[in-house]
Amino acid sequence: SLCLPQKYYPPDFDPAKIPKLKLPKDRQYVVRLMAPFNMRCKTCGEYIYKGKKFNARKETVQNEVYLGLPIFRFYIKCTRCLAEITFKTDPENTDYTMEHGATRNFQAEKLLEEEEKRMQKEREEEELNNPMKVLENRTKDSKLEMEVLENLQELKELNQRQANVDFEAMLKQYKEYEEEQKRREQE
Repeated sequence: SLCLPQKYYPPDFDPAKIPKLKLPKDRQYVVRLMAPFNMRCKTCGEYIYKGKKFNARKETVQNEVYLGLPIFRFYIKCTRCLAEITFKTDPENTDYTMEHGATRNFQAEKLLEEEEKRMQKEREEEELNNPMKVLENRTKDSKLEMEVLENLQELKELNQRQANVDFEAMLKQYKEYEEEQKRREQE
């Protein structure tokens, strides 16, 4: 005898007549999140480190999408002066972008990565138009590879020389020397 919940639907019940809940499009939700990057408050100069937890307000940015993905905006408060700081999601770069209230701390790695991507793109564009450039780049790459292999070989030889040292013989020789010293002292 299972006790199932009993629901009574009157004969004139129509689910379409139930009023829909009208929510605004820019509705804000309270979420718990961590700071996605190191930042510094513009008002008081407080450093907010990556991973610091906040109760944030989250909203969908209106009229902004990336390949059908909605972009979200987060509002947090500085831990010292309670100034409002906002940042958005950046799905194009799989990152976040700072909006206002703080400055994102300098990230050398990110700049280096962007520079590397730019250089690679330039090289590909050059090679597309100029077949001689393709040959030059291949020659440079192979030369660099050869140098790396030579350096690696030198390091291996150096390690091999150090590995040939017989530590047991050295210890035996040192013991003999110590015994000789003791004998001289006793004499």
